[in-house]
Amino acid sequence: QVCPHPEGRGPLMARWFVAGAAGMLGQDLCAVLEDAGHVVTRGDLPGLDILDPAQCAEQVAGHDVVVNCAAYTAVDAAESDEARAFAVNAVGAANLATAAERAGAAMVQISTDYVVAGSGDEPYAADAPVAPASAYGRTKAAGEWAVRANCSRSWIVRTAWLYGAGGKNFPATMQRLAGERETLTVVADQVGQPTWTVDLAEAIVRIVDAGAPFGIWHGTSSGECSWFDLARAVFEELGLDPQRVTPIATEDFPLPAPRPAYSVLSHDMWETAGVQPLPHWRDALHRSAPTVLAPRTRSV
Repeated sequence: QVCPHPEGRGPLMARWFVAGAAGMLGQDLCAVLEDAGHVVTRGDLPGLDILDPAQCAEQVAGHDVVVNCAAYTAVDAAESDEARAFAVNAVGAANLATAAERAGAAMVQISTDYVVAGSGDEPYAADAPVAPASAYGRTKAAGEWAVRANCSRSWIVRTAWLYGAGGKNFPATMQRLAGERETLTVVADQVGQPTWTVDLAEAIVRIVDAGAPFGIWHGTSSGECSWFDLARAVFEELGLDPQRVTPIATEDFPLPAPRPAYSVLSHDMWETAGVQPLPHWRDALHRSAPTVLAPRTRSV
């Protein structure tokens, strides 16, 4: 059996089980893994219900690494449906972690910047207090705890502002709206780290293959920006006038769930472990454009 080395050395090839494989991150992770020569089993509804412990145990058996990309991600809907969000994000994560532990597998749990308070003014360290302000954040924080409690070899990988070709995402939305409206208003007082799913997928594989220390990792792009900055960058990639995008405040665009004002995550753990971190968000947006933006008609 090929397994991640418990003292830190990763396998050259491993058998990976990806829950939520049909999602935006799951699709790219499976592609990256297969390109690297790993054996991948794709798990998702209707074939896999992570709320069913028996299904999790049966399907995870025989694998070396389990990655949980499955999640309830409807941030605003979670405010009025926290029980369902908790079931998927916490109970489902616990079921997969228990199954991984029984199978002797390591686990990667995908989490979010929403678990931190988001009221600071400098990047949050991995050991910063968890203080979610939203129902979604609370359920993801519970999922982090459940995985660490139930799987002795686990990495919690927090990401943020995720976008990719395999799902609805902010850059593609900006492109669509650019074709429908002369000007756009975008929130300028929320700052984070736009992260391309391909970059995150490659980073997950680097963590596991390197046998990096178990614990909390921040899987976000380098640098930081506001949604307004990101929208203007998308216009620049499309060859459009970024001045068509104007800033507004969060209070001008109220939503059910509170958003972190500043949820930038620190990347200190990457340098400490000697693992290459994710590239800068602006570079990532440029590299992602052929797949995230190109399928749609560009206008000048």
